[in-house]
Amino acid sequence: MSWTRGVLAALAVCVLLLTGSAGCGASDAGEPEAGESVTPVGRLLDATDEEGRRYREVDAERAPEVGIEVQPAADDSWDVRLTVRDFRFSPAGTETVAVPGRGLAHLFLDGELIARLHGPDHRLEADLVPRGTHQLTVRLYADDGTVWAVDGEPVESTADITASDAEPTGATRPEEIPEDAVSRTPPGSAAAR
Repeated sequence: MSWTRGVLAALAVCVLLLTGSAGCGASDAGEPEAGESVTPVGRLLDATDEEGRRYREVDAERAPEVGIEVQPAADDSWDVRLTVRDFRFSPAGTETVAVPGRGLAHLFLDGELIARLHGPDHRLEADLVPRGTHQLTVRLYADDGTVWAVDGEPVESTADITASDAEPTGATRPEEIPEDAVSRTPPGSAAAR
């Protein structure tokens, strides 16, 4: 019966090793430091974004990608559409743990955070975009608040948008164009010959 005692002892050692109960004190496995993610997703960098959120470096071949398209809407607002690859949006209230290719997007107008997005569509209200040309940037974040990054750069995309006055200017108002200017034929044209 000595073989059963040996098998039981071997099983007990396996159970202790698998459950982690056999260790005492710190291990060489690289315990996460305070503030580091406990999930093995990428590598945390010292670099941070404007809000102080650390970059989470992932390999380019496994990294999420994002694109942004902005179209003017009839009510002077803007329709924003994100296209993502190797990324899924997490619903609001998701556990704050980094999971590969999952998270949310932050939308910045001229460097200022204006929205946190849990989906690919957003309506940018007209009053947020003053007259002129602006940069609208989308950046991807993991659920733990870290910035997805590749080669030390955040995973993001930028589009330029130009907002103009809703009313036509004095030079383009039809009621101010003289009638004879419309019916006159320019000299040298085929109709004047």
